[in-house]
Amino acid sequence: MAKHPAIFLDRDGTIIKDNGYISNTADVVFFPFTFKALELLQKHFLLFIITNQSGISKGLVSETEVQDVNKYISETLKTHGITILDTFYCPHKTEDNCECKKPKPYFLNKAAQMYNVDLTKSFIIGDHPSDAECGINTGVTPIYLLSGHGNKHKHELTVNSMICNNLSDASKYLITTI
Repeated sequence: MAKHPAIFLDRDGTIIKDNGYISNTADVVFFPFTFKALELLQKHFLLFIITNQSGISKGLVSETEVQDVNKYISETLKTHGITILDTFYCPHKTEDNCECKKPKPYFLNKAAQMYNVDLTKSFIIGDHPSDAECGINTGVTPIYLLSGHGNKHKHELTVNSMICNNLSDASKYLITTI
């Protein structure tokens, strides 16, 4: 059975504005280019969201609130014809030293097993150095975004990564290079 290429998307700062620890769907604000960018990408890739949500373990948001926000994002994207196959989130703080917090590759490997993903033909897109590092740790090509917190943390980027202004630019780059 043929394996599929995938795009692993960070959530906050990548597909929606980073409004802190989001506990209410009313605080979800999609970037104006998100729908068109994901529409382009899904023609060639399976789409997943992989997000660190340490606000859960910090007691700032509940796990149910994060699940509700994730569900709202997926359902909103679906109304625009975009299918997110799965959303994976890590509820832990860095100090917890868990196996699922990016840059650790746990969720990328899990998605690869569950959905027959070819990691060598896949990309991870996000606005934190941990997103790019997660890609490198898994053999997935990283694309680092300057949107969200990307510009602020660019100097912390220690791995080789394509750098794009935002998800729109990343999607156009990917479509012209595949």
